[in-house]
Amino acid sequence: MSAAPAIVARVNRLRASLEEHNYNYYVLDRPEIPDAEYDRMFRELQDIEREYPRLVTPASPTQRVGAAPASGFAQVTHRTPMLSLNNAFEDDEVFAFDRRVCEALGRAAVDYAAEPKFDGLAVSLTYERGVLVTGATRGDGASGEDVTANLRTVHAIPLRLRTQEAPEVIDVRGEVVMTKANFERLNARQREQGERLFANPRNAAAGSLRQLDPRITATRGLSFFAYGIGGTTGHPLATHAELMDWLAELGFSVTHERQVVQGVDGMLDYFRRMTEKRARLPFDIDGVVYKVNELAAHNTLGFVSRAPRFAIAHKFAAEEALTVVEDIAVQVGRTGALTPVACLKPVFVGGVTVTHATLHNEDEVVRKDIRIGDTVVVRRAGDVIPEVVRSLPELRPAHAHSFALPQHCPVCGSDVRKLEDEAIARCVAGLYCPAQRKQALRHFASRHALDIEGLGDKTVELLVERELVRTPADLYQLKAADLAQLEGLAEKSAGNLVAAIEKSKHTTFERFIYALGIRNVGEATARDLARYFGSMERLQAADVEALQEVPDVGPVVAQSIAGFFGEPHNRDVIAQLTAAGVRFAEAAAGRPRATSAVYGKTFVLTGALPHLTRDEAQQRLRDRGAKVTGSVSKKTDFVVAGADPGSKHDKARELGITILDEAGLLKLLEGGGT
Repeated sequence: MSAAPAIVARVNRLRASLEEHNYNYYVLDRPEIPDAEYDRMFRELQDIEREYPRLVTPASPTQRVGAAPASGFAQVTHRTPMLSLNNAFEDDEVFAFDRRVCEALGRAAVDYAAEPKFDGLAVSLTYERGVLVTGATRGDGASGEDVTANLRTVHAIPLRLRTQEAPEVIDVRGEVVMTKANFERLNARQREQGERLFANPRNAAAGSLRQLDPRITATRGLSFFAYGIGGTTGHPLATHAELMDWLAELGFSVTHERQVVQGVDGMLDYFRRMTEKRARLPFDIDGVVYKVNELAAHNTLGFVSRAPRFAIAHKFAAEEALTVVEDIAVQVGRTGALTPVACLKPVFVGGVTVTHATLHNEDEVVRKDIRIGDTVVVRRAGDVIPEVVRSLPELRPAHAHSFALPQHCPVCGSDVRKLEDEAIARCVAGLYCPAQRKQALRHFASRHALDIEGLGDKTVELLVERELVRTPADLYQLKAADLAQLEGLAEKSAGNLVAAIEKSKHTTFERFIYALGIRNVGEATARDLARYFGSMERLQAADVEALQEVPDVGPVVAQSIAGFFGEPHNRDVIAQLTAAGVRFAEAAAGRPRATSAVYGKTFVLTGALPHLTRDEAQQRLRDRGAKVTGSVSKKTDFVVAGADPGSKHDKARELGITILDEAGLLKLLEGGGT
C-alpha cells in the first residue's frame, strides 16, 4: 500500500525532529525536550512505518533499535588502510619524534594537534551521499568485520550527515567507547542477572559491538568519538584542527579535550595536564595522541611499516603489581619463535586478572635475573600485554631456581637455534612444526609464493584442525570430497580449490624458494638465490660461506638459510613436494650480465600498463639486473608510467627523472643482453 503525500511528509518531519533531538542529547549533551515527548514521536514513527513498510529506510531513527541476529560477520576491505600508531612511553621518545618531524620538514618548530587516546574499539564509517552505508572494525588494518547493523544502534553515530553538501563518499574513523557510568550500570545489570562481569569499559565496548544480535548492542549504551577520516571526495582542509571542526559540523562527537600545541614542550605540557585530568574524564583513555597539525605535511612525512610518521601515541605509565612466578613455560609462536612465559600467582593489574606474562626471550630472563619462585613486579605494558618488569632478589626463597631455554622445540622436537645478533631462539622446522603449521601454509599459498587461489585463512585453519594437512606437501593429496566436508566449502568451491592446487604445481624456482618461508628470505632474496644457484640441489648443499657469495646475503640471512636446509624435516617436505609433482624450471647458476641496458638501474612502476601486468614488468626488469622500488626518490633512474599514474608521476617530473611508457620500457629492455 502506497502512502499519501501527507503521510510521507509527516514521516520526514518526524525523522528530522528525532535526529535533531538525538544530536542534542547524545552529541551536545543538551536535551531540549522531555524523554516522554521523544518517546511519543518515536512511537508515532514506528506505527507509521509498520503500516507503510516501504517507507522504512536504513537512515530512519527506528533502525537504531537493532535488527535480527546475524550468523556471523562478513569481511569489509577498508578503502584506505586503518593504520596503527607507534607508541612513546617516555619523554625522550617524544623528543625523538619531534626531532624527526622537524628534520624531515626542515623546520625549527612544528604545531601538533593533541587529543586523548580513547581506550575503545576503532571503527571506520563509510557514508555515501551523506548516508551511513557501512561500518567496520579495524581488523588487521586492511580489512575488518562488517558491524554496520550494530553501529546503527549507537546514537552518537549519525545515520545521515548534518549537511546538504556531503561528499560523494567519506570514511570517518573513530573509537567506539563505553562511558564509566554506563560500564557500572552494565556490570550492575550483569550481576543482578548472574551473568559474567566485564573487566573494564574497553572490553565491555568491544564485546557489545561484536554481538551477533544488534538488539543486545542497542541496550549497552555505547558512545562514539570521531578522530579523523580515511578518505573523502571533497572538502580540502588545511589542518587537523579544521578537520575535527568539520566532523563536528557533520554531526559527530569529537573530544572537547583536543588542543593545538607547539613543539615538544607543548606536547609534554598537554600530556601532564591530561594525566592529572584522566580520572575525572567520563570515559577511559590510555594516553594521548600527537598529530602534525598541517595536513599537507602528512604526505611529506609519509609512513613507516604500518604506522604514520606524522603521529605518535604517548601512553600513560602502565599499572604495576607484585606477584610470584610459579613456573616458566615456553610458547612456540607461528614464526617458530620460542618465548618464555611466566606462570604467575593470579594478580589484578590494570583492570584484569593476570596469570601469565611474557618474559620476551632467554637473554631478558638472564638480564633481569628472574627465577622460578621469585617475587616479581608485573606491568601491563601499554595497558595491553602483561610483562614481568623485574624480580625482587631480597624476597627470593631458598627453593627458587633458574630457567634454561630448551635445546629442542617443545612442540615438534626439532633443533632450536639462535642466530648471530638475534635475541630470539627459533625452531627451525618451519614446514614441519605444528606450532608453525598454519602460518607456513598461509605463506606457501600466498600470492607471491605458489598463489593458490581460494586457500584462505579460514580454510587453512579447518584443514589443520581436522588434521587433513600437516605440511604443504599434504595439500597435493587432497581430493574434492575431502574439501567439500569443510564448513563454508560447497562442492563447486572444493573442485575449484583442487584445480587451483593442481595449477600451483607449475611455478618458478624463486617463487618456490619464497614459498618455503625461510626466516629472513623475502621475494628479493629468493630471486637472488634462484639466479645464483640455479637448482634446489645446489642451494641445499650450500654452506654459510657459499651463501654469503650471493649479492645482499649477509651472515644472519646465510645462517637462516643454512639452518633451514640443515633440518631433516624441511628437506623431507621439499622431497615430498617434488614427489607430489611440484615443478619449476632450473637454470645454470649465474647472475644478470652488466651488458643489459637496465643493469644496476632503479625503476619505479606506476599506473596500469596496456599489455604487461605489474608483476610481468617487474620480473623482466629484475631478470636483467634492475632494481624495482615502490617510491620515487633522487636515487630513482626511471619511472614507468601507465594509465592513471598518480603522485609518483608528478614527483618524477619535479625531480627531473626520465619517464617511460610501456613501449619505451620494452625498447630499453631490448637494448642489452641478460
